Amino acid sequence: MKTAQIIAAAALTLFAAVGAQAETYDGVQQVVSVKSRATVDAEAVAAANAPDQNINRSSKVAPALTSPASRAAVAAEAVAAANAANQNLDRKSFVNSTVPAEYTNGSLATKRAGL
Repeated sequence: MKTAQIIAAAALTLFAAVGAQAETYDGVQQVVSVKSRATVDAEAVAAANAPDQNINRSSKVAPALTSPASRAAVAAEAVAAANAANQNLDRKSFVNSTVPAEYTNGSLATKRAGL
């Protein structure tokens, strides 16, 4: 190796050694608590013996929703949506995220009978 390459490698090693610094150790932090050990133990025993302790309080079953539309109307709407020719169009696939009118109003908006 040339002398210049050796000096450059030594300089890079020196910069790497100077740049690597470890954090200082400040010791273990002191526990700050207003409860005694006996109180915490009693709370833990009470929580362990509580009924339904593994149920997430936010996951309760919601009541059934009431709908102003009848079951038949909703079913008819679902059938119409499933049979729509443009049901799989994604507006993100078009310029300016807008589905062209020929896909929503024209002959492509309704299926031909027999398809």
